[in-house]
Amino acid sequence: MIVIVDERELVTEGYSSLFDREGVATAGFAPNEFGEWVSSAADTDLRSVRAFLIGDCREGAISPRQIRDRTGAPVIALSEQHSLEHTLRLFESGVDDVVRKPVHIREILARITAIRRRAHEEAAYTEVGSMRIFMDGRDPEIDGEPLPLPRRERRILEYLASNRGRRVTKTQVFNAIYGIFDEEVEENVVESHISKLRKKLRERLGHDPIDSKRFLGYRLVF
Repeated sequence: MIVIVDERELVTEGYSSLFDREGVATAGFAPNEFGEWVSSAADTDLRSVRAFLIGDCREGAISPRQIRDRTGAPVIALSEQHSLEHTLRLFESGVDDVVRKPVHIREILARITAIRRRAHEEAAYTEVGSMRIFMDGRDPEIDGEPLPLPRRERRILEYLASNRGRRVTKTQVFNAIYGIFDEEVEENVVESHISKLRKKLRERLGHDPIDSKRFLGYRLVF
């Protein structure tokens, strides 16, 4: 999930729509709501956040260092001012990157992946047995051949790969894929997506690489 902060609701809704086309869940906040949320949100909710995008906010309204106190997710500023002084002020405030608007959603996703890779949080891809699972939106490969997947199934596989070695609950998967504030979709949809994903992986691999335990969740295995 990506969190977007901007004073203009139209902007947060616009970005949410664009990210949704890429299969990426979002949550939008006004600056005055965001500070309270990030300081009080549960750790499990914050672990679902892939990055924070900070748009048009009154100077000083958002503290990247406050975000850093709670999570290591990248903080990216979206800037409409093309001046060196403004860009330097943003970096001095503690953001990880400054992106000048307009910018394509895929470039933002690529920058997020690059920042996380440099921080050693994730590689450009994860290999699990004969699977190569990319973290930038590309379909996974099995024995070097692409396995086309619908965007939700692909994102679930990416999330499981990014948590390789750890078991994740259905709620954690749901929050990462649909966002922590999406009340229009039921959590049980995760089971449907994973069932379809397992079938496709089993057909190509000859075995089921997703281990599931009732009440404990899911993890990828060799």
